[in-house]
Amino acid sequence: METSELLKKVRKIEIKTKGLTKHIFSGEYHSAFKGRGMSFSEVRSYQYGDDVRNIDWNVTARTGEPFVKVFEEERELTVMLLVDLSRSAFFGTVEQMKNELLTEICAVLAFSAITNNDKVGVFLFSDRIEKFIPPKKGRQHILRIIRELIDIEPVGKGTDIGGALQYFNNVIKKRSICFVLSDFMTKGYEDALRIAKRRHDIVGIQMTDPREAEIPNIGLIRALDGETGEMRWIDTSSRRVREHYVNWFKENTQYFKTTFLRSGADAVSIRTDEPYVNALMKFFQKRSRI
Repeated sequence: METSELLKKVRKIEIKTKGLTKHIFSGEYHSAFKGRGMSFSEVRSYQYGDDVRNIDWNVTARTGEPFVKVFEEERELTVMLLVDLSRSAFFGTVEQMKNELLTEICAVLAFSAITNNDKVGVFLFSDRIEKFIPPKKGRQHILRIIRELIDIEPVGKGTDIGGALQYFNNVIKKRSICFVLSDFMTKGYEDALRIAKRRHDIVGIQMTDPREAEIPNIGLIRALDGETGEMRWIDTSSRRVREHYVNWFKENTQYFKTTFLRSGADAVSIRTDEPYVNALMKFFQKRSRI
């Protein structure tokens, strides 16, 4: 991609997602993801309704007046984005492909994070780790992440979510918030997810296209499997073939939801034909009530 075209795309995503972050997601993100704990800030005079457990007895004894300790949240967090760049992500039948929407969602999460003074890092993966960007703060760092998401040409074609989670868990020792963004049209990642969840706060974001849920009856077609490179003829007029595909899609989607639920991780499903803003807002609001 030409440099001028790349910068134009990056700028367009920044304007859109930074606006969403400023007006919609910033406060919701802060409420949804708490800091690591509380740290001492100052002491002040006791006021009616204050928790007596916070009384500073040393200061109270010295002054003869009741004083309480004031604590504040240790806000700084580390946010990691694990982004699926397998061939199935480069698909879409609405306005945008799945990978384009995943890029926007990553930008929204990243700008929300740095607005709250959190660090952001990225693992880009397919059936291997394509790129690792260590967590940092700042607008320039987020713009670099967006550039990589737009311009990277993955070497791998398949999907290995389990391998990506295992690599992430080995590299990132400090507890972090980890968003796994994929279509999750695969299985076999339950063990790696369970292990990663012991240390980190994991959130799965599934992106699907409406055309993936079923095959239309349009007769005999020649289809390419982007992840295996296999070309085959499919008789879409066959009811059995269409039902088999529908069952495969439902099975993978259910596996995603069940696996994340059993591990104690959160799961969010987003479709390319629906505004992702609504799904993220609903998720943030749900998290803030916990």
